[in-house]
Amino acid sequence: MSSMFSQIPGIRFGFGHKTALMPESLHPFRASMPEKKQVHGTRICDVTEAGEHCGDADALYTRHSGILLTVLTADCLPVLFSRRDGQRIAVAHAGWRGLIDGILERTAACIARDDDLAHWHAIIGPAAAPCCYEVDEALYARFCQELPYAQSLIAPRPRYLDLAAIARAKLLEMGFASAETTGQCTICTPESDSAAVNHFRYTSFRRNTHRRERNPSHPGIKGRNQYSGLVILP
Repeated sequence: MSSMFSQIPGIRFGFGHKTALMPESLHPFRASMPEKKQVHGTRICDVTEAGEHCGDADALYTRHSGILLTVLTADCLPVLFSRRDGQRIAVAHAGWRGLIDGILERTAACIARDDDLAHWHAIIGPAAAPCCYEVDEALYARFCQELPYAQSLIAPRPRYLDLAAIARAKLLEMGFASAETTGQCTICTPESDSAAVNHFRYTSFRRNTHRRERNPSHPGIKGRNQYSGLVILP
């Protein structure tokens, strides 16, 4: 899943999917998760204790072991961060709003108060990919205005947005040592487990919205977003 993260000592990480919303490797730490409400904003919470009430927050940071940091996603980017020695970690939820408004920059600024970003690695998890994530001309124009380099990362008409590539470009430009991507699309990646009842591997807000437009009785995704996260082992 991640050649770089797999080499970092003393952490455990994972990305959920429809069959296992919370990665099995993270289950033992579930009770330690801080409480937060993701609002597509740019606030990051510096977490100091297990179960901490963080309020509205789309990113978390900690220096403490045994505290599981997670984000919930269903097409947006889950971005995990770790110092190369595994002594500090962070996580961010970044959709197109967050990328434009600066959630990754706010996370980097929080990390940089303690450390040099060159000591940190990032991995970008499953999200809506350019094979499926078509956007309108207005959003394309906004990305080009706010993030000029994004123009080269958006396919010509029809416009297909590459959230992961934009995030990776941001992270490397800010000075992180590495930024990996999983490459899996939450909209179209099929379930690979023949025993699973799901046709698609990931929960997708966009795919679900299209289905509900065709069939209003189709269930929503509330409670079915996947967790992505990491923890410093005690």
